[in-house]
Parts: sequence; C-alpha cells; structure tokens
Amino acid sequence: MTDQAIYYGELDEALRRCGSSWNAGQTHGLLCSRLSVAGADGAQRWFEQVLSETDPHNALRAECETMLDALCASTWRQLVERQSEFELLLPDDDDSTSFRTEAMGQWCEGFLHGLVSEKHSESLKKCLAADPLADIIRDMLHITRAMADDDDAEEEESAYAELVEYLRVAAQLTYEELADFRSPEKASLSDNSATLH
Repeated sequence: MTDQAIYYGELDEALRRCGSSWNAGQTHGLLCSRLSVAGADGAQRWFEQVLSETDPHNALRAECETMLDALCASTWRQLVERQSEFELLLPDDDDSTSFRTEAMGQWCEGFLHGLVSEKHSESLKKCLAADPLADIIRDMLHITRAMADDDDAEEEESAYAELVEYLRVAAQLTYEELADFRSPEKASLSDNSATLH
C-alpha cells in the first residue's frame, strides 16, 4: 500500500484557505498524540477539532478533508507498524532553519495539546507524570520556545536535525507507552480508502 504524500506547505495553505486556525505542524502533532491516547476515537476528535471553525459546505474544506484523511491514514499506519519511516510533518529543507525551528515548536504545541485535552483517567495521569513520558513532555515544552539563529547556519542545522530525530522517536515511544489506554486498533483507519468524515 502506498501512502499519498502530504507536504507541509500544501497542507498549511489548505488549512488557511478553508478557515482553520490550525497550521500544518500543530495539526500533525495533535494527530500523533490523539492517536497515541485514544486511537480511532482520537482521530475523529482530531479531525473535528482542526476543522471546527470551517464551513462544512465549502469546497475548500473538502480539499482539506481529503488531505487530512490521507495524513491520518499514513501517520497511523506508520505508528501502528512501528515503522522507522515515521516522520514529523515539517517544512522542506529548502526553508530557513529559523522557519523550520518555529514549525517544530508548533508541532510540539499540537502534540502537547492532544495529550492534555483528552479525557484522563487516574492511571493515564500517572503514566503521563512518570518517565519516560514526563521527560518527553518536559522536553517538548522547552522545544516550543526554541529559536534558531541563522548566523551560525551549520551548527543550527545540526541542532535542528538532532531535535527532529529526538521528536520522531519520542512520538513513537509515546504511542507504545500509551497502548493500554487505547481501544483495540481498527485496521480500517490505516486503510487509504477510509475517511473521517
């Protein structure tokens, strides 16, 4: 099965055109944490949240829905199958390090929002407050405030790459650590023919 490629810039523009207040980085971060905590139910709430301020009858929203469906299917498949190809949805390498660093911080904002806004049982609260998740949450909070200095491009590029790799692994680890809190996986959502609307 081949995933439909979704690119940061294209999704970012589609979200803005249809009236969503979410950007592409926040949207993908939110998706990853919602899938981690709640599986299929989280995916549906993610979809509704990202498009909550948009007009359901607008053709531009329909375009955005298609992209979100594809993003959800590929992201969930990668997390479920624990694939090393799992990637954060971030701007292209051609963009400036400062722009990509800002987008990485926004990805973390979305991820953290998804963790804290799901309904929490006492056991889930304990899990989030214990290592390794407590460390991941703390690190992501720091990354939301990260800024790059394009004056030292080589060093900044190296630091950015390290943080992206850390977040990639952290997202996968979070998904694994929260397995007991999700309802059983529904294979249909990792099928490209599935839609959330």
